[in-house]
Amino acid sequence: MKHSEQNKMHVLKEKFMTVRDWIMEHNKIVMPLVLIVCVLITVVAAVNANQKEALQKEAQQAAMAVASEETTTSIQGLETPVFELEENAHPEINNLVKTYYDAQASGDMETISSLNTYLNDIEKIRVQELSKYIDSYPEINVYTKPGLTENTYVAYVCSEVQFSDVDVPLPGMQTYYIGMNGDGNYFINDGTYDESIQAYIKKITLQDDVVDLNNKIVVEYNELLAEDEELSEFIAYLKEKINEDVGEILAEVEQPAQEENPADTENADAETSADTAQNVVKTVRTTDVVNIRKSDSEEADKIDKAQIGQEFTLLEERGNGWSKIQYNGGEAFIKSDYLEVVDEEIIETTGTEQRPEESSEQAASSNENANESTSGTVKVIESVRVRKSAGTDGEVLGTVYAGTELDLIMKQADGWTKVKYKGQTAYVKSEYVE
Repeated sequence: MKHSEQNKMHVLKEKFMTVRDWIMEHNKIVMPLVLIVCVLITVVAAVNANQKEALQKEAQQAAMAVASEETTTSIQGLETPVFELEENAHPEINNLVKTYYDAQASGDMETISSLNTYLNDIEKIRVQELSKYIDSYPEINVYTKPGLTENTYVAYVCSEVQFSDVDVPLPGMQTYYIGMNGDGNYFINDGTYDESIQAYIKKITLQDDVVDLNNKIVVEYNELLAEDEELSEFIAYLKEKINEDVGEILAEVEQPAQEENPADTENADAETSADTAQNVVKTVRTTDVVNIRKSDSEEADKIDKAQIGQEFTLLEERGNGWSKIQYNGGEAFIKSDYLEVVDEEIIETTGTEQRPEESSEQAASSNENANESTSGTVKVIESVRVRKSAGTDGEVLGTVYAGTELDLIMKQADGWTKVKYKGQTAYVKSEYVE
């Protein structure tokens, strides 16, 4: 066995010697080949290393892309982090808000418009009319949470407003979305943002600390009104008065300025005479699904939604693009663009005729029956004054608050609702009850 192994070793040794002698004899050929092989091995190793690095880089980029997509999905899905509600944390924003509120108190529309470009004409009129009753905002605190992008904030402004001839300031809270312009100055923007920001604000506002803050202000507000009857009546009066003033100003704006001459006056008199002889009642039909609102503004409360083909009696077509219609025994408004006239009925009339045997009380009763009479109850949706007659100059019988139910006698076409109040007939503005 040992002898066999020794023979094998001897044979291998002889082969090795033969190969060595051949390499030595042909070294000019062999050495370049060896060098080439070494280079190839080095290149292959380098390529493999680069491929490995590239694969690692691709994997890293893919991971970052997934993370980015998850972040985007999180924002779109409103899976927002719970930011801490900061109080008066940004002096620049506090100065902005104070300037804005001081301008509201003084009716400085130039400053207001420069800081908040969203306000439409109706809101500008409302702010200007409200400023007539405000002395100052003695206390303003600004609570903020970060917005969706850098240098934007959701701001909750808690303030006390001091009304003229009222001893106690009234608390309130308003939400704004504040951003920064190209000059590095903050500005108030509470409406020109897109749906994603609106959804973001809603999500942030539902967080516990904001809900607690809002509840605190609401409780303070309600307790003050409950303790001070005069203050409560003033607030109800003020809301009613501001709405009326805004409506009157808009009506004046809608009246075209006309220069009359005798011929025009004669023609107008002739037309008026003709109108008293006949009245045209138009029936209109909706051409699309459209909101029915309490007043002629897109900011007004929605009452209902009209469907395509729904018909209404037209009461008035206004120059601001809105039409007043009969709705549920009262009146409401629809954008004129969504209405078409489908019928016109001429009713011969020379005013309210009264037969000799008909007393004035019977005539009044007959006129009341022309309005849609209903029964049941109505619920107050906002604090409102109850009056003895249907008009803002009617004697005030008292104030009713949101949630109060009143016995309904009739919803009138003139914008007032006749109710039973403390055992007597009374009236409230229809827009404050449902």
